[in-house]
This record gives sequence, C-alpha cells and structure tokens, in this order.
Amino acid sequence: MTTAPSTTTDEAPKPATPAPSKSSWAPLRPLVLRLHFYAGVLVAPFLLVAAVTGLLYAASFQAEKIVYDHELTVPVGERKLPISEQVAAARKAHPEGTISAVRPSPEADATTRVMLSGVPGVDETHALAVFVDPYTAKVRGSLEQYGSTGALPLRTWIDEFHRDLHLGETGRYYSELAASWLWVISAGGLVLWFSRRRALRKVRGTTGRRRTLGLHGSIGVWAAAGFFFLSATGLTWSAYAGANIDELRTSLGHATPTVSAAAGGEHSGHGAAAGQAGDAAHGVGLDKVLAAARAEGLGDPVEIVPPADATSAYVVKQVQRGWPTKQDTVAIDPSNGEVMDVLRFADYPVLAKLTRWGIDLHTGILFGLANQIVLMLLTLSLILLIVWGYRMWWQRGRGSAFGRPIPRGAWQQVPPQILVPLLAGVAVLGYFLPLFGIPLAAFLAVDILLGEIAYRRGRRSYGTGTPAQ
Repeated sequence: MTTAPSTTTDEAPKPATPAPSKSSWAPLRPLVLRLHFYAGVLVAPFLLVAAVTGLLYAASFQAEKIVYDHELTVPVGERKLPISEQVAAARKAHPEGTISAVRPSPEADATTRVMLSGVPGVDETHALAVFVDPYTAKVRGSLEQYGSTGALPLRTWIDEFHRDLHLGETGRYYSELAASWLWVISAGGLVLWFSRRRALRKVRGTTGRRRTLGLHGSIGVWAAAGFFFLSATGLTWSAYAGANIDELRTSLGHATPTVSAAAGGEHSGHGAAAGQAGDAAHGVGLDKVLAAARAEGLGDPVEIVPPADATSAYVVKQVQRGWPTKQDTVAIDPSNGEVMDVLRFADYPVLAKLTRWGIDLHTGILFGLANQIVLMLLTLSLILLIVWGYRMWWQRGRGSAFGRPIPRGAWQQVPPQILVPLLAGVAVLGYFLPLFGIPLAAFLAVDILLGEIAYRRGRRSYGTGTPAQ
C-alpha cells in the first residue's frame, strides 16, 4: 500500500497561504494540533472500549424487555391483590434472606418485584428480585438485580463491563480516563476544524487522507456537543473526579437531600411484635404504608423500603427516572402509619436536579427509547471517528515511516501572556481531574525526554509555521 500522499492534498506546502503568524491563534494551533493528535492516538483505545460497551448498554434496555418478558409482564386481570399478599407469596417461594425493598406493579401488565438481600449465592451488592403476578400472587420467577434502575442480569453484565471491565475498582480507572479526555480531544478537534479554511473542510470530491480528514472533522463537529455531555456526566460518578464533584456540590449546599427515616416520639419502637427489623410485615404493614404514601401524592412507580431497625421508619420513594422525573420520598412511622417526613424532588437544589437528570440522560433513561437511540448514534459516531483517526495516522506516513509525528517545540512559539494562564488552567483541571492531569504530565515528561535524546543525537527538529493537520 502506498502511503505517500499526492501533492494535491492538504499535506502539500502552501506558501501562498496568507501568513497566519500575525494572528493570536497562529502560535496556539500547532500546540492544539499536537495535543489532539497524540491524545487521540494514546487515549483512543480506552475511548473505543467505552464507545462499544456504551453502545451495547444503550441497546440493553430494549433487549432486557425481550429476554425477561415472562418475568416482567403478566396478562391483565380484573383486580390487583393487596401488596401484603403478593409479598407473602414471594416469601413462601423464597424464604431466604431479608426483604430489602418492594416495587408494586407500576402498570396493568407489569409484575410486582420483591427484592431480597443476603441471599446465598447472590452478590452482596445485588439483590434477588422475585417477580409476582399482582392479580394471582403467582411467582413468575426470580432474577438477580442491581442498582436503583432495577437492572437484570443481561443489563447488569453490560453495565459493569462498560463501567469497570469486570475488574472491580481498578477497572473504573479506564472509564474515568476516557471521560476525562473525551472532552479535551473533542474541544481540540473543534478548534482545529473551525480554524481551517472553508475550502479544506469539504468532503465531496476529495480522496485519500483529505477525504478521511473531512469525514472525521464533519462527524466530529456534529457530535461534539454530545461528547461534551457524555464526558461531563460520566465524570459525575467516577472514582476521583466524581468525589471532587460531590465535595464541590456539598460545599455549595447542593448535595442530594435525603428523607429523615428515624422513627421518633412516644410511639417509637411500638408495633415491633408484628415483625422484626427489615421485615416487610413490620408495624402497620405494607398495605397501610402504601396507602399513606398514595395519600401524599406518590404515584407509580414506587419502591417501599422496610425499616432498617426498630427505630427506623418505612421509606416510600418514587423511582421514575424518565420524563417527567418522579423522585418524591416519604417516611412513614411503622407504629401508626403516619407520615413523618416528606421530600419533594421539586425542592432539590439546582445542582442535585441537574446531576440526577444528567446521569439519567447519560444512561438512556430520561427520555426512554428516543434517549437510547441518540446514545447509540453518539457511540457509533465515536467509533467511526476513532477508526478514521487511526486511518489518518496511517496516511500521514512517508514510505516506511508509519505515522509521521508532528514536530516538537510548538509550545515555544506561544507568547508568555498566553502560555502562563494556559498552564495555570491546565494545572487546575489536572488537580480536579486526576486522570487527565497525571497522563498529561507523564506524556509531557516522556516527550521532553525523547526530545532531549533526539537533540543529543543531532536529530532534533522543530516545526515552523502551522503543520498540516
């Protein structure tokens, strides 16, 4: 395969181009180009894994409905049985473990879920979900469930693969690295694309590397806003950057509030004879608790969490993450069924609401199928951009020199009044986003070292002007 490009492409020298050095942008463009190129080459494998697994996750919601149709749906009957009878049927079929939560059937053809924790053979961070026909109390099956969205085995496996490659906490570093650099690479690509002359952005009628560059840039521009969003929301629940974001929200008074679940007053602890802590039959029982929550305006879907101990209350919370979001929560005294505390989603701080919506949009829940389709298009776009990016790297070669590197020394051309604030901003970002800052520092150290080695061997060279993109 011949990699040497034709002199008719944008690789050819263009001495007739109006000198860009007089503009404030000219010294920065080679630096941005170098960062975009090397960051893309080195981080792209992590982004590719995140994109492929993200594509699978976006499709897993619809796949889950098909694979687990028997457990999730039932023929519509005439009247739903009291929730206590449905839970009793689930406990008869599965007496192991303790009840951690109950989700009454939210729709006419949906089953009720009874979640059990501490079940032998079930991951301690997961629950065993028992599916009950709300009309007949017949148990239709049981499956392992994970997370607040009620992910079943198929979606759970894909979710954990996307999040940590099934490597536990250590594996989370890959996804945080990808999220930390996605916005940087996207921003660099945008800057480079819009700094090019309009004639060089065309795709139609071009061939070779020029065409690949046109496709790469055009798709990147259209998808950039989505990449910024995925990067920002992905960082909100990452290991290091997520902790920094949570700390910032807390310091601003915008942490996600929680309902008070401590049962108090002279009736505290009464009704314990009706059941033990963690038992759904504790105190007044599920039927009265659900009725009290309905009276407070909590419509389906809801989740009932039994008291954690003899001094705790029932907690009933709405679990609809779709639009409009339903996240109201009430605490109910187990001794008399009275509402002790109410927390409305409308009263959440602004940043808490934005975090909730951002995560749900990132995971494809907020707008349902439409949301999932957009996510699949975004991940497909990222996969194509990575493929085209590596192809351009191949096409940059000269003969046997695969991937001709971009000349060093671009930072030396940047005026101090621009370089110093730029470095300060990067340092601050690196502190709050460690998996952006540490790899960047490592790259600079290696790059400087290689440059010094080349200099001592007499082969060091610096680019002059703006190198071809």
